[in-house]
Amino acid sequence: MNERCPWCGTDPLYVAYHDEEWGVPERDPRALWEKLVLDGFQAGLSWITILRKRDSFREEFEGFDPERVANWDAARVEKALTNPGIVRHRGKIEATVKGARLFLDIEGGEGFTPYIWSFTGGEVIQNRLASMADVQAATPESTAMSKSLKKRGFNFCGPVITYAFMQACGLVNDHLTNCPRHVEVRALSVPG
Repeated sequence: MNERCPWCGTDPLYVAYHDEEWGVPERDPRALWEKLVLDGFQAGLSWITILRKRDSFREEFEGFDPERVANWDAARVEKALTNPGIVRHRGKIEATVKGARLFLDIEGGEGFTPYIWSFTGGEVIQNRLASMADVQAATPESTAMSKSLKKRGFNFCGPVITYAFMQACGLVNDHLTNCPRHVEVRALSVPG
């Protein structure tokens, strides 16, 4: 019987995220950075909390335009801390500003997309998971990505966060094999 992955439950927003976004290979550098930031904000929270606030995050962080966010000063950080539509965590907001600057450095060199995808050799890792018990919290690839990001100066990017990021952005296909999206995402997983 084909059933979607059980982690999304029945919340319509979560179901739509599972059915339309999660696991689809992402190669747009700005979109990758946005997702990395949002996964960092998720630390200590549930993803549905971040998903419900995603539009407010996008508005507050100026469409996740790294050039604009990189220019934020202390006053702009303080303004963000007053927005009840986002997670008001000073460390995470300051890490986003710092991360925007780091993103621009990487994008101006090797490119953010090639950098991120280098941890999977540029291809999607096709897992064949039968149940949620088979899903890992972190992998050697996510650990390597975490270490590299931290070495470059990024924050809120431990190996569990980077694995969630890899799953969401389709660097790995972790849809369960009995989920209709497993085959659909697999078909989208052509090298970029």
